[in-house]
Amino acid sequence: MKALRMVIGLLVLVVAGAGAAWWWQHRDDRVLPPGFAQANGRAEATEVDVATKRAGRIAEVLVDEGDMVQAGQVLVRMDVRETIAALARAHAELSRAEQEKRYAAAQISRFESEAKFAAQQLERSSGLVKHGSVSQELVDADRNRQRVAEAALQAARIQLIEAQAAIESAAAAVSQTRIELNDGELTAPRSGRVQYRLAEPGEVLAAGGRVLTLIDLDDTWMTVFLPEQVAGRLALGAEARVLLDAFPEHPLPATISFVADQAQFTPKSVETAEERQKLSFRVKARVAVTAAQRPYAKPGLPGVVIVRTEAHAQWPSWLTTP
Repeated sequence: MKALRMVIGLLVLVVAGAGAAWWWQHRDDRVLPPGFAQANGRAEATEVDVATKRAGRIAEVLVDEGDMVQAGQVLVRMDVRETIAALARAHAELSRAEQEKRYAAAQISRFESEAKFAAQQLERSSGLVKHGSVSQELVDADRNRQRVAEAALQAARIQLIEAQAAIESAAAAVSQTRIELNDGELTAPRSGRVQYRLAEPGEVLAAGGRVLTLIDLDDTWMTVFLPEQVAGRLALGAEARVLLDAFPEHPLPATISFVADQAQFTPKSVETAEERQKLSFRVKARVAVTAAQRPYAKPGLPGVVIVRTEAHAQWPSWLTTP
Protein backbone atom coordinates (compact mmCIF):
# COMPACT_ATOMS: atom_id res chain seq x y z
CA MET A 1 0.00 0.00 0.00
CA LYS A 2 2.81 2.39 0.86
CA ALA A 3 4.49 1.58 -2.47
CA LEU A 4 1.25 2.34 -4.34
CA ARG A 5 0.94 5.70 -2.60
CA MET A 6 4.53 6.51 -3.51
CA VAL A 7 3.87 5.67 -7.20
CA ILE A 8 0.73 7.84 -7.27
CA GLY A 9 2.65 10.69 -5.63
CA LEU A 10 5.41 10.43 -8.22
CA LEU A 11 2.82 10.49 -11.05
CA VAL A 12 1.22 13.62 -9.61
CA LEU A 13 4.62 15.31 -9.37
CA VAL A 14 5.44 14.35 -12.96
CA VAL A 15 2.12 15.70 -14.27
CA ALA A 16 2.44 18.88 -12.24
CA GLY A 17 6.01 19.35 -13.42
CA ALA A 18 5.00 18.87 -17.05
CA GLY A 19 2.19 21.38 -16.65
CA ALA A 20 4.49 23.87 -15.00
CA ALA A 21 7.05 23.42 -17.77
CA TRP A 22 4.39 24.01 -20.45
CA TRP A 23 3.11 27.11 -18.65
CA TRP A 24 6.68 28.41 -18.27
CA GLN A 25 7.33 27.84 -21.95
CA HIS A 26 4.11 29.54 -23.10
CA ARG A 27 3.52 32.05 -20.35
CA ASP A 28 4.54 34.98 -22.55
CA ASP A 29 2.57 33.89 -25.63
CA ARG A 30 -0.26 36.30 -24.81
CA VAL A 31 1.81 39.22 -23.55
CA LEU A 32 1.45 42.32 -25.70
CA PRO A 33 4.78 43.51 -27.10
CA PRO A 34 5.72 47.19 -27.06
CA GLY A 35 3.81 49.34 -29.52
CA PHE A 36 0.38 47.93 -28.67
CA ALA A 37 -2.37 48.80 -26.21
CA GLN A 38 -5.64 47.20 -25.24
CA ALA A 39 -8.90 48.09 -23.51
CA ASN A 40 -11.94 46.17 -22.35
CA GLY A 41 -15.35 46.43 -23.96
CA ARG A 42 -18.43 44.58 -25.08
CA ALA A 43 -19.47 43.63 -28.58
CA GLU A 44 -22.37 45.61 -30.01
CA ALA A 45 -24.37 45.38 -33.22
CA THR A 46 -26.89 47.53 -35.02
CA GLU A 47 -30.46 46.77 -33.96
CA VAL A 48 -33.33 47.28 -36.40
CA ASP A 49 -37.01 47.12 -35.48
CA VAL A 50 -39.53 45.51 -37.82
CA ALA A 51 -42.69 47.51 -37.19
CA THR A 52 -46.09 48.04 -38.74
CA LYS A 53 -46.63 51.11 -40.88
CA ARG A 54 -50.35 51.14 -40.16
CA ALA A 55 -52.58 49.91 -37.38
CA GLY A 56 -53.73 46.35 -37.84
CA ARG A 57 -53.95 42.79 -36.61
CA ILE A 58 -51.07 40.33 -36.97
CA ALA A 59 -52.04 37.33 -39.04
CA GLU A 60 -48.76 35.40 -39.06
CA VAL A 61 -45.20 35.67 -37.72
CA LEU A 62 -42.92 33.55 -39.88
CA VAL A 63 -39.69 33.59 -37.83
CA ASP A 64 -38.57 32.87 -34.29
CA GLU A 65 -35.91 34.37 -32.07
CA GLY A 66 -32.45 33.30 -33.20
CA ASP A 67 -33.38 32.76 -36.85
CA MET A 68 -31.07 34.19 -39.51
CA VAL A 69 -32.93 36.23 -42.14
CA GLN A 70 -32.01 37.85 -45.43
CA ALA A 71 -32.77 41.38 -46.55
CA GLY A 72 -36.19 41.48 -48.23
CA GLN A 73 -37.39 38.23 -46.65
CA VAL A 74 -41.04 38.28 -45.54
CA LEU A 75 -41.12 38.03 -41.75
CA VAL A 76 -44.65 39.02 -40.75
CA ARG A 77 -48.02 39.05 -42.48
CA MET A 78 -50.77 41.36 -41.30
CA ASP A 79 -54.52 40.82 -41.67
CA VAL A 80 -55.28 42.58 -44.98
CA ARG A 81 -58.85 41.44 -45.68
CA GLU A 82 -60.21 44.98 -45.36
CA THR A 83 -57.47 46.26 -47.66
CA ILE A 84 -58.34 43.63 -50.27
CA ALA A 85 -61.96 44.79 -50.16
CA ALA A 86 -60.86 48.41 -50.47
CA LEU A 87 -58.75 47.48 -53.50
CA ALA A 88 -61.79 45.89 -55.15
CA ARG A 89 -63.79 49.09 -54.55
CA ALA A 90 -60.98 51.17 -55.98
CA HIS A 91 -60.89 49.02 -59.12
CA ALA A 92 -64.66 49.40 -59.48
CA GLU A 93 -64.36 53.20 -59.20
CA LEU A 94 -61.64 53.17 -61.82
CA SER A 95 -63.77 51.09 -64.18
CA ARG A 96 -66.76 53.45 -63.67
CA ALA A 97 -64.59 56.49 -64.39
CA GLU A 98 -63.29 54.91 -67.58
CA GLN A 99 -66.88 54.20 -68.72
CA GLU A 100 -67.82 57.81 -68.01
CA LYS A 101 -64.92 58.99 -70.13
CA ARG A 102 -66.03 56.82 -73.04
CA TYR A 103 -69.57 58.17 -72.65
CA ALA A 104 -68.29 61.75 -72.60
CA ALA A 105 -66.24 61.10 -75.74
CA ALA A 106 -69.33 59.73 -77.48
CA GLN A 107 -71.34 62.78 -76.40
CA ILE A 108 -68.69 65.07 -77.84
CA SER A 109 -68.92 63.32 -81.20
CA ARG A 110 -72.72 63.68 -81.14
CA PHE A 111 -72.76 67.34 -80.17
CA GLU A 112 -69.98 68.19 -82.63
CA SER A 113 -72.21 66.76 -85.38
CA GLU A 114 -75.27 68.61 -84.09
CA ALA A 115 -73.33 71.87 -83.74
CA LYS A 116 -71.99 71.53 -87.30
CA PHE A 117 -75.48 70.86 -88.68
CA ALA A 118 -76.97 73.77 -86.72
CA ALA A 119 -74.27 76.11 -88.05
CA GLN A 120 -74.97 75.01 -91.62
CA GLN A 121 -78.71 75.42 -91.11
CA LEU A 122 -78.19 78.90 -89.71
CA GLU A 123 -76.00 79.82 -92.68
CA ARG A 124 -78.69 78.68 -95.15
CA SER A 125 -81.56 80.42 -93.39
CA SER A 126 -79.53 83.62 -93.03
CA GLY A 127 -78.99 83.65 -96.82
CA LEU A 128 -82.63 82.95 -97.60
CA VAL A 129 -83.98 85.65 -95.31
CA LYS A 130 -82.33 88.29 -97.51
CA HIS A 131 -84.51 87.19 -100.44
CA GLY A 132 -87.61 86.92 -98.32
CA SER A 133 -87.81 83.15 -98.72
CA VAL A 134 -87.87 82.53 -94.96
CA SER A 135 -88.94 84.61 -92.02
CA GLN A 136 -86.63 86.24 -89.52
CA GLU A 137 -88.29 84.13 -86.85
CA LEU A 138 -86.93 80.96 -88.49
CA VAL A 139 -83.45 82.47 -88.61
CA ASP A 140 -83.65 83.30 -84.93
CA ALA A 141 -84.74 79.74 -84.18
CA ASP A 142 -81.81 78.32 -86.17
CA ARG A 143 -79.43 80.66 -84.37
CA ASN A 144 -80.78 79.48 -81.03
CA ARG A 145 -80.39 75.81 -82.02
CA GLN A 146 -76.80 76.51 -83.05
CA ARG A 147 -76.05 78.15 -79.69
CA VAL A 148 -77.63 75.27 -77.78
CA ALA A 149 -75.58 72.75 -79.77
CA GLU A 150 -72.37 74.71 -79.03
CA ALA A 151 -73.25 74.85 -75.33
CA ALA A 152 -73.98 71.11 -75.27
CA LEU A 153 -70.66 70.46 -77.00
CA GLN A 154 -68.81 72.58 -74.44
CA ALA A 155 -70.55 70.75 -71.59
CA ALA A 156 -69.55 67.39 -73.09
CA ARG A 157 -65.94 68.52 -73.30
CA ILE A 158 -66.02 69.57 -69.64
CA GLN A 159 -67.55 66.19 -68.79
CA LEU A 160 -64.68 64.50 -70.61
CA ILE A 161 -62.15 66.49 -68.56
CA GLU A 162 -63.96 65.55 -65.35
CA ALA A 163 -64.00 61.91 -66.40
CA GLN A 164 -60.26 62.01 -67.03
CA ALA A 165 -59.72 63.54 -63.60
CA ALA A 166 -61.91 60.85 -62.06
CA ILE A 167 -59.81 58.19 -63.80
CA GLU A 168 -56.61 59.67 -62.41
CA SER A 169 -58.12 59.88 -58.92
CA ALA A 170 -59.37 56.29 -59.09
CA ALA A 171 -56.01 55.08 -60.41
CA ALA A 172 -54.27 56.86 -57.52
CA ALA A 173 -56.66 55.16 -55.09
CA VAL A 174 -55.82 51.79 -56.64
CA SER A 175 -52.09 52.50 -56.32
CA GLN A 176 -52.46 53.65 -52.72
CA THR A 177 -54.49 50.58 -51.78
CA ARG A 178 -51.91 48.34 -53.42
CA ILE A 179 -49.21 50.03 -51.35
CA GLU A 180 -51.28 49.41 -48.22
CA LEU A 181 -51.68 45.80 -49.30
CA ASN A 182 -47.93 45.44 -49.80
CA ASP A 183 -47.37 47.04 -46.40
CA GLY A 184 -49.26 44.09 -44.98
CA GLU A 185 -46.11 42.02 -45.51
CA LEU A 186 -43.30 43.14 -43.21
CA THR A 187 -39.91 42.32 -44.70
CA ALA A 188 -36.41 42.34 -43.28
CA PRO A 189 -34.79 45.74 -43.95
CA ARG A 190 -31.37 44.08 -43.82
CA SER A 191 -29.83 40.67 -43.25
CA GLY A 192 -29.28 39.60 -39.68
CA ARG A 193 -30.57 37.56 -36.77
CA VAL A 194 -33.92 37.82 -35.01
CA GLN A 195 -33.08 39.09 -31.55
CA TYR A 196 -36.55 39.57 -30.05
CA ARG A 197 -40.06 38.50 -31.02
CA LEU A 198 -42.23 41.19 -29.49
CA ALA A 199 -45.73 40.35 -30.73
CA GLU A 200 -47.75 37.29 -31.65
CA PRO A 201 -50.47 36.46 -34.21
CA GLY A 202 -53.85 37.89 -33.28
CA GLU A 203 -52.48 40.95 -31.52
CA VAL A 204 -53.70 44.34 -32.72
CA LEU A 205 -50.94 46.92 -33.04
CA ALA A 206 -51.06 50.65 -33.49
CA ALA A 207 -49.20 52.30 -36.33
CA GLY A 208 -45.50 51.85 -35.69
CA GLY A 209 -46.05 48.85 -33.43
CA ARG A 210 -42.92 46.69 -33.19
CA VAL A 211 -43.14 43.00 -34.01
CA LEU A 212 -39.48 41.93 -34.23
CA THR A 213 -36.04 43.27 -33.48
CA LEU A 214 -33.16 42.23 -35.74
CA ILE A 215 -29.43 42.58 -35.19
CA ASP A 216 -27.16 43.15 -38.17
CA LEU A 217 -24.11 40.98 -37.53
CA ASP A 218 -22.33 42.60 -40.47
CA ASP A 219 -22.44 45.88 -38.57
CA THR A 220 -20.70 44.82 -35.37
CA TRP A 221 -18.35 46.92 -33.28
CA MET A 222 -16.82 47.27 -29.87
CA THR A 223 -16.60 50.54 -27.99
CA VAL A 224 -13.70 51.08 -25.61
CA PHE A 225 -12.14 54.01 -23.77
CA LEU A 226 -8.47 54.67 -24.30
CA PRO A 227 -6.21 57.17 -22.57
CA GLU A 228 -5.18 60.32 -24.36
CA GLN A 229 -1.65 59.13 -25.12
CA VAL A 230 -3.08 56.06 -26.95
CA ALA A 231 -6.15 57.62 -28.58
CA GLY A 232 -4.03 60.49 -29.84
CA ARG A 233 -1.95 58.07 -31.92
CA LEU A 234 -4.92 56.39 -33.59
CA ALA A 235 -6.15 57.26 -37.06
CA LEU A 236 -9.50 56.41 -38.60
CA GLY A 237 -9.15 53.19 -40.53
CA ALA A 238 -6.23 51.99 -38.40
CA GLU A 239 -5.87 48.24 -38.01
CA ALA A 240 -7.02 46.61 -34.77
CA ARG A 241 -7.87 43.23 -33.30
CA VAL A 242 -10.80 42.12 -31.16
CA LEU A 243 -10.54 39.18 -28.78
CA LEU A 244 -13.83 37.97 -27.36
CA ASP A 245 -13.67 36.16 -24.05
CA ALA A 246 -15.70 33.31 -25.56
CA PHE A 247 -13.24 32.91 -28.46
CA PRO A 248 -9.82 33.99 -27.19
CA GLU A 249 -8.08 31.77 -29.73
CA HIS A 250 -9.78 33.50 -32.70
CA PRO A 251 -8.71 37.14 -33.06
CA LEU A 252 -11.15 39.12 -35.18
CA PRO A 253 -9.86 41.72 -37.61
CA ALA A 254 -11.18 45.21 -36.95
CA THR A 255 -10.65 48.79 -37.99
CA ILE A 256 -10.90 51.99 -36.00
CA SER A 257 -14.06 53.65 -37.30
CA PHE A 258 -14.49 56.40 -34.71
CA VAL A 259 -12.36 58.36 -32.27
CA ALA A 260 -14.18 60.91 -30.14
CA ASP A 261 -13.03 64.49 -30.52
CA GLN A 262 -13.82 65.21 -26.89
CA ALA A 263 -12.52 63.44 -23.82
CA GLN A 264 -14.70 61.89 -21.17
CA PHE A 265 -14.05 61.71 -17.44
CA THR A 266 -12.00 64.87 -17.92
CA PRO A 267 -11.43 67.49 -15.19
CA LYS A 268 -12.98 70.87 -15.96
CA SER A 269 -9.53 72.48 -15.89
CA VAL A 270 -6.67 70.47 -17.39
CA GLU A 271 -3.38 72.15 -16.66
CA THR A 272 -0.80 69.65 -15.50
CA ALA A 273 0.72 66.64 -17.27
CA GLU A 274 -0.59 64.40 -14.50
CA GLU A 275 -4.15 65.53 -15.10
CA ARG A 276 -3.77 65.13 -18.84
CA GLN A 277 -3.10 61.42 -18.29
CA LYS A 278 -6.66 61.12 -16.95
CA LEU A 279 -8.15 61.97 -20.32
CA SER A 280 -10.17 59.11 -21.78
CA PHE A 281 -11.48 59.07 -25.35
CA ARG A 282 -14.25 56.88 -26.70
CA VAL A 283 -13.01 54.72 -29.57
CA LYS A 284 -15.09 52.44 -31.79
CA ALA A 285 -13.54 49.42 -33.51
CA ARG A 286 -15.68 47.93 -36.29
CA VAL A 287 -15.36 44.15 -36.36
CA ALA A 288 -15.30 41.97 -39.47
CA VAL A 289 -17.34 38.87 -38.56
CA THR A 290 -16.67 35.93 -40.87
CA ALA A 291 -19.37 33.58 -42.13
CA ALA A 292 -18.02 30.81 -39.92
CA GLN A 293 -18.13 33.03 -36.82
CA ARG A 294 -21.53 34.57 -37.55
CA PRO A 295 -23.56 31.78 -35.87
CA TYR A 296 -21.63 32.38 -32.64
CA ALA A 297 -21.62 36.18 -32.78
CA LYS A 298 -23.68 37.63 -29.95
CA PRO A 299 -23.90 41.29 -28.98
CA GLY A 300 -22.95 41.81 -25.37
CA LEU A 301 -20.02 39.39 -25.34
CA PRO A 302 -17.13 40.91 -23.38
CA GLY A 303 -13.67 41.12 -24.81
CA VAL A 304 -10.76 43.42 -25.54
CA VAL A 305 -9.75 45.67 -28.40
CA ILE A 306 -6.05 45.68 -29.20
CA VAL A 307 -4.67 48.64 -31.14
CA ARG A 308 -1.27 49.38 -32.56
CA THR A 309 0.28 52.58 -31.27
CA GLU A 310 3.54 52.30 -33.21
CA ALA A 311 3.36 52.04 -36.99
CA HIS A 312 6.46 49.82 -37.21
CA ALA A 313 5.24 47.34 -34.57
CA GLN A 314 4.52 43.83 -35.89
CA TRP A 315 1.44 41.96 -34.80
CA PRO A 316 2.39 38.96 -32.63
CA SER A 317 1.62 35.51 -33.97
CA TRP A 318 -1.32 34.97 -31.64
CA LEU A 319 -3.02 38.07 -33.07
CA THR A 320 -2.58 37.24 -36.75
CA THR A 321 -5.78 36.77 -38.72
CA PRO A 322 -6.45 34.58 -41.75
